[in-house]
Amino acid sequence: MKNKISVSLLSADMMNLEREIRRVEKSGAEMLHFDVMDGVFVNNITYGLPVLEQVRKITNMPLDVHLMITDPLEYAERFVKSGADIVSFHIESNSDTAETLRVIKESGAKACIAIKPSTKAEAVYKYLEYLDMVLVMTVEPGFGGQSFIAETVGKIGEIRKKLDTMGLATDIEVDGGINDVTSELVKSVGANVLVSGSYLFGSDDMAKSVRKIGKEVLR
Repeated sequence: MKNKISVSLLSADMMNLEREIRRVEKSGAEMLHFDVMDGVFVNNITYGLPVLEQVRKITNMPLDVHLMITDPLEYAERFVKSGADIVSFHIESNSDTAETLRVIKESGAKACIAIKPSTKAEAVYKYLEYLDMVLVMTVEPGFGGQSFIAETVGKIGEIRKKLDTMGLATDIEVDGGINDVTSELVKSVGANVLVSGSYLFGSDDMAKSVRKIGKEVLR
């Protein structure tokens, strides 16, 4: 499967967001990752629908929206209408998982379930046939710049093996602490969509760093 890079705007210079997005567009990355936090599901608040609408107006890049909110079902359709191409929501949220997936897909976006580092791989198995992507958090959701949790690597491998058994080529996305070292670990067990923020925005040559973490590995 082709590796894809989703650049997290959480680490961008918000005072110069359009300039930062143009930088990403030139980097060779495939997607923009947009983290939505409500201050309840996670202990942080970021941006929401108005910012997403403005970002949609200035770029044609796919928008990979990660909802870290208590009730994603209530807002999923609105995020799709505001420009989301992919919507990820947490299985640990208060919303009905199957219904949230249905609403996302019927609204016209790709649907993804996200799981925290402590959530077991088996939690997503019964939904795999309905998913476009699984998001495995490799840090605790809520803040950028955290250190990668090595114990999540095995879970990524378990989900990829289950997908292979089912004959599904579903994307596995990883988010948290992804750099030139940790990217090799997650790709080796089957992750193929890599979210990276601080590593890429902190790079002097973003395009070179995108190529480095996106290169193919044998597994």
